[in-house]
Amino acid sequence: MTRAVKTVARDVNMLELSEMFERDDFNSYPVEEDGQVVGIVTKFDILKCFAFTPTQMIPHYADLMNRTVGDVMTPEFIYVRPDTRLTRVLQLMVEHRIRSILVLDNTQRLVGIISREDVIAALKTTARE
Repeated sequence: MTRAVKTVARDVNMLELSEMFERDDFNSYPVEEDGQVVGIVTKFDILKCFAFTPTQMIPHYADLMNRTVGDVMTPEFIYVRPDTRLTRVLQLMVEHRIRSILVLDNTQRLVGIISREDVIAALKTTARE
């Protein structure tokens, strides 16, 4: 689990978000407001904003880049607690085809994020023991 999680605010525009994705090489960010996680935004959320016709892409890229994280984020998200078993984390990732899972404490505060790479590393460690 990564404990130093980078988050994003609802009012960040898509251009800044896309630059963050590129710079940090992440696939998602938790969306925080007043210390509470209110959603998650992924690279796929950006892609879902586009529609295609036979001759053009709608909306135009420049128009989409002016939208905010709050416009495209997913407010319902899957999360686990710090004491959730590895097998349950793996099950959730596979069932929901997600790349990472937020870890929230009992007060719904973000304490970390578990990526697929974290799960694979934990499985390797468990296999060696």
